[in-house]
Amino acid sequence: MNVRHLTFRLLQVYVAVVRSGSVSEAARQLHLTQPTVSQQLKRLSEAVGEPLLSVRQGRLVATEAGRELYRASREVLGRFDDFEDYLAALRGGERGRFSIALVNTAQYVLPRLLGPYSQAFPEVDVTLHIGNRRQMLTRFERQDDDLYVFSHPPSLAHALAGRFLRNPLVVIAPQGHPLAARKRVAMSELLTERFLLREPGSATRMLFESWLQEQGLSLGSSLQMASNEAIRVGVASGMGLAVLSEHVLPPEHSDLVILPVERLPIESHWQFIVRRDKRLPHAARGFLTFAQRHLGECVEPRFISNELEAMLAGLE
Repeated sequence: MNVRHLTFRLLQVYVAVVRSGSVSEAARQLHLTQPTVSQQLKRLSEAVGEPLLSVRQGRLVATEAGRELYRASREVLGRFDDFEDYLAALRGGERGRFSIALVNTAQYVLPRLLGPYSQAFPEVDVTLHIGNRRQMLTRFERQDDDLYVFSHPPSLAHALAGRFLRNPLVVIAPQGHPLAARKRVAMSELLTERFLLREPGSATRMLFESWLQEQGLSLGSSLQMASNEAIRVGVASGMGLAVLSEHVLPPEHSDLVILPVERLPIESHWQFIVRRDKRLPHAARGFLTFAQRHLGECVEPRFISNELEAMLAGLE
């Protein structure tokens, strides 16, 4: 047998003929002419080098060699049917893989989406990379990932952004702070206290310092700390005050209080970012579609700022 002469079309024609027992019926099913089907059968028999069909009671039936070819053909064609199903699922975002890079604070919000998404699409492999803003900007410039999450996005010359959550920045103090019982506090009343800050380049710090400058204010004492968690523990321990995303605070934070500072919270937004100069996997697009449709089921309504429909339209 000369395997090089076999084609998927020849196998499809042969399977249709054996199943139907008729050249005319196989031609009808395959939308071919009868002479074309007869010619394909002749080519297939020549390639195998054995008779494949015989006539019995007016029907075409497979010979011994033909039955083995029929089984092999069904197996081969079935495997490629499975492959077509796999591609359909892949293109529909139901399987595959993608990676997300997110700045530290986003780790408090993204699992609310990723948990339900992973349950709905268990065959999609999602990889998370978490770090400070500088590290994530480096990954963005190197095109290391498929999706990025920033509250203060990088240059969008080669990227597309879509807001999905409000990220309000509030002043937190230890429970029992003298100003906690007030209905309104002026920021100027807090400038004599120490503030615990993230590293330079942190989006939260940049937004806070920009807000202070707009108000014509400047901090007195400050202490730099490496993480939001360290700052939260530091504030609870009485080391000072801080401006943090409200998302960083646990649902029950009996050791902390949000001070009612005038003109706060500082408004920012979490945004998904994709690079236009990098192919976006089907699974990553599927995740964005899931987020757009199910955000309201995963996140408190007061935080939602869903602009993902416009983002997805921009990816077309």
